[in-house]
Amino acid sequence: MSIVVRTLSEQIFNIVREQIVTGKLPVEQAIRQDALANELGVSKIPLREALARLEQEGLLVSQANRGFFVRAMSAGEAEEIFALRLSIEPEAVAAAARAADETAQEAARAALVALDEAAHAHLDFVAARNRDFHMALVRPGGRVLTSQLVERLQILSERYVFKHLEPAGREDRAHLEHAVLLEAWLARDEARAKQLAAEHIGGTLADLRRQLGAGDGQPPVVVAEGSKALRGRL
Repeated sequence: MSIVVRTLSEQIFNIVREQIVTGKLPVEQAIRQDALANELGVSKIPLREALARLEQEGLLVSQANRGFFVRAMSAGEAEEIFALRLSIEPEAVAAAARAADETAQEAARAALVALDEAAHAHLDFVAARNRDFHMALVRPGGRVLTSQLVERLQILSERYVFKHLEPAGREDRAHLEHAVLLEAWLARDEARAKQLAAEHIGGTLADLRRQLGAGDGQPPVVVAEGSKALRGRL
């Protein structure tokens, strides 16, 4: 895998980030920087810069004399991320439904198509396309700070969305929820779009609580990365 020099830093960041989200970089092992640099066809200097940025994003942790590790997922973190999404995103979706012009509406339609295409043929890109779709329902509202917060939470939630899709049938349910949400959003039905966005996010959180052992009085459960069952849509 080689990288175009003119976008080296950004491409390394994006590639390694997708490897984290899809579970290709395991939690329990230090990242082998020499091997990863060779795989990407880059030197270790820009790779270290990308790893440091990923630590700032909350996807990696560093340990003195040991290097970088993928940050483990936990029930407690999932609870916090999705609770924050519930408090911000549905209202932002409703505001954007009201404000979206034809160009923004077409972009939202295209984002769902791109998500479906990635789900069928390019699983490594599914997380990014899922984020693109959700952000297409938020950005037209013109609330810059809100959009930044929602996107940050989307980034943090991606690994949990992959975990959520492990049980059979979840991908089909998620696709249907996205399609119905988009229909309400395009119709400028603010109340319906807000309700559907909240149900979509809340349903994922409820499933994750069961999967990760939250809500049973026990400490947060650390789970392994990746999902062999992932075959569909987010």
